[in-house]
Amino acid sequence: MLTDGFARVDLAHCPTPLEPMPNLSKALGGPDLWIKRDDCTGLAFGGNKARQLEYYIGDAATKGADILLTTGATQSNHVRSTVAAARKLGIDCEVQLEKRVSGRRPEYHTMGNPMLVELMQAPIHHYAVGEDEEGADRALFARAEELKAAGRSPYVIPLAPMDHPPLGALGYVRAAEELQQDCQRLDLAIDAYVLPSGSGSTHAGLLVGLRALGIKVPVYGFCVRRDQVAQADRVYRRTCMVADMIGHSGCVTMDDVLVDDGPLGPGYGQLTDDVHKAIALTARHEGILLDPTYTAKSMAGLITQIAYGHYDRANNVVYLHTGGTPALFGYPELVDDRPVGAQNPT
Repeated sequence: MLTDGFARVDLAHCPTPLEPMPNLSKALGGPDLWIKRDDCTGLAFGGNKARQLEYYIGDAATKGADILLTTGATQSNHVRSTVAAARKLGIDCEVQLEKRVSGRRPEYHTMGNPMLVELMQAPIHHYAVGEDEEGADRALFARAEELKAAGRSPYVIPLAPMDHPPLGALGYVRAAEELQQDCQRLDLAIDAYVLPSGSGSTHAGLLVGLRALGIKVPVYGFCVRRDQVAQADRVYRRTCMVADMIGHSGCVTMDDVLVDDGPLGPGYGQLTDDVHKAIALTARHEGILLDPTYTAKSMAGLITQIAYGHYDRANNVVYLHTGGTPALFGYPELVDDRPVGAQNPT
């Protein structure tokens, strides 16, 4: 495998299913839609972070770490998954929650992911400046120094590891190989992949993995945090790092990095009518639950692509479900304030 040279622990339930979505395909009048169910990776409600953490924690184990440190937004899936992984493997963990999202109801700060972090009894630190990635990481590394002074061996999983190897992306290099096997088993030719693009690790890892395997299928990333110019630069820089790590330098060009900030709306974690309707449509037609921060934004982007005739009806499009289900409980307005047409979507 492409990632065999890297330390890894088993956390994710893999392979995850690759399933058709015939009802949603019919409702949208578009291509044949498939869904890669990475919401089914296990580890405290699953999600893409389980694959990523296998490599971070593998590296931590080789370095003799006895405590993990990481940071993320209040409803961070990564933070929840890191705590779950630490508990599973018997490692201590401290987390930092950032106040990135304003204007939310009280449930946003107490239900869903933050509730699960408290249930797993991880010490929580708070960082008030929500869009300051470098500052959030500095606070994390400062805490690591305090722990070192107390005789601990901390391992930091930073928010913006542009100066650190993006080990988590290796989880999606490996997932690309899994998808290749899925398609061979199903005798399925894929015309496009669609996913949410946030930190860039999932996007970069999958793109590098596919290109390293000689697969030229486009990967469309829908922005969930920053505009498409900034996101394209972020993803490309990360793909270059990942490609170098696995010995496939140059397998990705800037032209391969396809991002769109159309569904982003007013910003990270904020609802729009299109996002709201994407959640309702997918739940109504397939019984599949999406979250407002990541997966529903990428689904909203896919729905827009289909509406504008981006795909032929004969195409096969794979939507990568990256998890995030617990965050739904931080958005009670999803059922209190349904947009027009959401209760009985067509």
